[in-house]
Amino acid sequence: MMWRRREQLVVFLHVIICYTCFVVQFAMSDSGHCVLRDVILSSPVGEILLSACEKGVHTIHIKLGTAKEESVRPVGQSEISPELQCCVDWLQCYFMKPESISTLPLPALHHPLMQSDSFKGHVLSTLFKEVGLGKTVSYKQLAEMVGNPNAVRAVGSAMKKNPIPLIVPCHRVLRSSGDSGSYMGGKGDDIKVWLLTHEKKALDLNALKNE
Repeated sequence: MMWRRREQLVVFLHVIICYTCFVVQFAMSDSGHCVLRDVILSSPVGEILLSACEKGVHTIHIKLGTAKEESVRPVGQSEISPELQCCVDWLQCYFMKPESISTLPLPALHHPLMQSDSFKGHVLSTLFKEVGLGKTVSYKQLAEMVGNPNAVRAVGSAMKKNPIPLIVPCHRVLRSSGDSGSYMGGKGDDIKVWLLTHEKKALDLNALKNE
C-alpha cells in the first residue's frame, strides 16, 4: 500500500512540474510576442500598408495597382499607435516635403530581420544607416560596405527580402552600370524610377536654398 502511494505521489509531482514548465514557457513566449497594428496610407506611389508593434515598424507594403494620390493620409478609420504615427509623419514628410526629411527622426524598426545578426540583417541595417536621401550605391558598393565585396548576389537577395521599403531604401541600390534595375520583383520598376527622381528634385531644391 505504501509503495502504491509513493508511486502515485511521484506521478502527481511529475504532472505538477510539467504543468509549471508549460506555464512558464507560455508566459515567456507570450511576453515576447509583438501585437501589431496596421494603417493604410494613400500616396503618390499607391496605397501603403504599414504594420508596427509598440517597439517599432515591422513591415511596409506598397500595394500595386491601387490609386496614386498626391496627398499622404490614412485611408479609413483606424487607431494609430505612437510608433505608427511616427512612421506616418515620416512618410508624409518624405512624399510631401522631402527636402525637410532630415529634420525628422527615423522611425524605430522592429522586424525580426532587422534585429538579427544575419548577413541580410547586416546589409539592410547598413543601407538604413548609411545611404541617405538622394544617395545611391551599387550592389557591389553595398557589398563592400558590409565587408564582403564578393557577396553581390547575396546583397541582391537581401534587397528582395527587405520588409520595410522606403524607410530601408532598397530603391537606392542600383546596378553597376547605373541602371536602376528591378524593384518589387520587376513589378514596381516605375515606382523605383519615380522615387529616385523625387529624391533628386529634393536635393536640387536644397541646393537652390543654399546658394
